Amino acid sequence: MTPFRAKFKEFWSRLTWPDLVSTAVAAGGLLAAIFGFNGRFFDFLKYLAVLAGVYLLFRLIGWWRNRLLWSLRNRLIVAYLFIAFVPILLTVTLVFLAGRILYSQLGAYLLHEDIQHRIEMIADISEHIAIAHQTLPSNVKERESERILAAQSHAVHDQELPGLSISFSSDTSLLRNVAPGKKSFAGLLHQGDTLSLTSLRAIPDRNGERVITLRVPVNSDFLSTVAPDLGAIQLNLMERYEGSAQKEVIYSSGGKQYKVANRIVASNRRLQDPMFWIDTPVNVVSSFDSVFVAKDGKVEKSRPVLAVFNARPLRLSRRIFATLGELRDSYLLLLIVVGVVFLFIEAAALATGIVLTRRITRAVADLYRGTQYVQVMDFSHRVQIEKRDQLGELGESFNKMTGSIANLVEEENKRRRLENEISIAREVQNQLFPSTLPSVPGVEIEAICKAARSVSGDYYDFIQLSPTHIAIAIADISGKGISAALLMASLQAALRSQMLAEGSERLSMVELVSRLNKHLARNTGDDRFATFFIAIYDSATRTLRYTNAGHLPAFLICSGASQQLDKGGMVLGVLEDYAYEEGSLTVSPDSLLIGYSDGLIEPENVYGEEFGIRRLQEAAVRVQGAAPLMVAESLMAAVEEWAGTPEQADDMTVIVARLR
Repeated sequence: MTPFRAKFKEFWSRLTWPDLVSTAVAAGGLLAAIFGFNGRFFDFLKYLAVLAGVYLLFRLIGWWRNRLLWSLRNRLIVAYLFIAFVPILLTVTLVFLAGRILYSQLGAYLLHEDIQHRIEMIADISEHIAIAHQTLPSNVKERESERILAAQSHAVHDQELPGLSISFSSDTSLLRNVAPGKKSFAGLLHQGDTLSLTSLRAIPDRNGERVITLRVPVNSDFLSTVAPDLGAIQLNLMERYEGSAQKEVIYSSGGKQYKVANRIVASNRRLQDPMFWIDTPVNVVSSFDSVFVAKDGKVEKSRPVLAVFNARPLRLSRRIFATLGELRDSYLLLLIVVGVVFLFIEAAALATGIVLTRRITRAVADLYRGTQYVQVMDFSHRVQIEKRDQLGELGESFNKMTGSIANLVEEENKRRRLENEISIAREVQNQLFPSTLPSVPGVEIEAICKAARSVSGDYYDFIQLSPTHIAIAIADISGKGISAALLMASLQAALRSQMLAEGSERLSMVELVSRLNKHLARNTGDDRFATFFIAIYDSATRTLRYTNAGHLPAFLICSGASQQLDKGGMVLGVLEDYAYEEGSLTVSPDSLLIGYSDGLIEPENVYGEEFGIRRLQEAAVRVQGAAPLMVAESLMAAVEEWAGTPEQADDMTVIVARLR
């Protein structure tokens, strides 16, 4: 199979039914759009094609991302871009946007400052005329003095204030309307379709009061002289908008709505040529407050005038740095040096990132190739180590690992063989326990043994000696695991060899236990021993003979009372010649004999208290009327509930015999 066919087969296997359906729908919608098919069906098909295209786009992005990021090198490059490049890009973008906002505000400030300066200028002119008018000699007529003062002002200020007009009038109504209770006014005055810089000042004369009016019309010629650092300028005169259907651009100010009524465009003004390719213009919209006087004399104190203009950032920057004086060149040089150093550091960081990326990915690629050798069970391959850094240590660790894998494989094989042997030992041990329970009239017996490990060190046995005699034994071998299980098998073999002999039902318990003691003492080490309890019950005479060799005392329950069976002696396998004691008693009808190992009384609760013999007896008394199996299960459940956990620290064994 060719590589192309293999890749196509892999790609095809990844496609789902939604992918195929979406592809078909998108193709159908594209064909309908190309050939211009119209109609409800084709329109709906085009709509579905858009949805299918969006779905396929997300699927393609996910597939491409997985393919791209599979390689560690690509992951590191992407991580480096997000760690280094993206923050720089975001910072540059933020600086660019902040610069645009700053330059927009600077341009608006220059325009406002220039117009405000001219308003203050005509206010000063009107004040100077008023002062001069009051100081003229009395023999000079008012008309003549007004003409002389106006001519002087024109001669001085016509260049800065093109179109300046100065008039004197006895009509004070305009001043009273625009500035009620005041003697002067200076600002933007919007009358009808005209806008002007206006100054009104009342001065006393011989006949009462006159008003000096200075006007500079805000027209195309005036705007051509304003803020020379800006580009094209346009002022939009606004009027109240009272309509309901919004068909035009509406401007809201002070809770009122306005629309454009007239436009004033500066003549001979255009955007300056860029100094560099990055010198992109900023477009600004700002507003002025004007006093509007309607034709009927009504006054609106604050009507907006929108100013729209553009400017070059570097032209505005030159205006900013023009005030640095002698240090201007030094500051500019410092800025350039810092920029060059910054670019050098960024280039060095980029080169360092590329070198580190190649080194890391080369080391990872070597390790990946090493794993391919390991997969085919070739442990002779070694990774080449170039640097004694952490990656070199990783390669060294890989080499050590491959060198020890063979030993680990061998150890695993040994462990499996051991587990197999333990499994066999567990099966053999299960055969040591009685597979069928003896049938003796008037006797019901049950036993449960739960091993803490795979094999148990506890032992129990039931041996029928005659039609009316049964032997009941329970033992606990020291230690756990295989060694305890082997000693248990030895004890079981010795016990059965004694009990299956002719006339064993009449054998003394002392003699039997002494023989078992000698057997263990002679055939085991000094540190190996076993606790042992054995009893022979005769159902015909209801006699129970027993010997307890260091085992926890079994107890006999009858009518709610408990009697411990503790006569015997020390554990088996310690002293070869030891005299044991036999106990004998007559069993009352319907008694319950219970034997157990220490794993049943030693579990502790969360407070560190052991379950103990007393609690075990009390639990047995509560269920003494139940069947032997139910009694055994109840005792096991009581112990597990006391411990609060199903985990065992020791083997747990209990035998229950109902003696009718």
